[in-house]
Amino acid sequence: MVGPADDALLMTRYATGDVASFEALYARHKGPLYRYFARQCGNADTADELFQDVWLRIIKARERYEPKARFTTYMYQIAHNCLVDHFRKSGRALTSASDTGQYRVEEIRKPIAEEPDPAFASGRWSLVEWESDAADPAPGPEAALSGAQRAERLRSALDTLPMEQREAFLLHEEAEMGLAEIATVTGTNAETVKSRLRYALKKLRTELGDIAPAAARGAL
Repeated sequence: MVGPADDALLMTRYATGDVASFEALYARHKGPLYRYFARQCGNADTADELFQDVWLRIIKARERYEPKARFTTYMYQIAHNCLVDHFRKSGRALTSASDTGQYRVEEIRKPIAEEPDPAFASGRWSLVEWESDAADPAPGPEAALSGAQRAERLRSALDTLPMEQREAFLLHEEAEMGLAEIATVTGTNAETVKSRLRYALKKLRTELGDIAPAAARGAL
């Protein structure tokens, strides 16, 4: 079974020149990392550029790598910084519009505000799982089409989320991170992450209605 220790070991081996270890890391994490950028940027060329930038930074820093945290935390912290740099260079940043969890990309004005402490809940929200349902031939063509439509609905719903909520959601559901790890990656605290996830799930539930995961429909 693959775990955090395996990632750290692979990265440590790569630091000593074991290229095969890097190839294993890349194969393991390339999908979720690319989806992180693709869902955040909405532009394939930009997502490709940022995706490559993260791996180049990991390669350049390999000899300085220390397994103080999970490799995924280390990798997504680099990814988050690349994303912030990208928006900053274009004169935009991830900022808070209010203390109610509503975020947008706008001109840089003020730092992100802290949010209240709501209850946190999740469901079966991974886009990969929804796409897997769509690709499953067992139920027959009609059910497969329904699965494809559900996956597209989820993509569209994700696009409606303010960017910081979407980032928290992607790190939680696609990268399988907990609140503390997401807080480390995004440079905030666990309570703020919890709030962003709550608002994200609430909006996704509203957008998706009956096709939202049952656990989430009853949780918020």
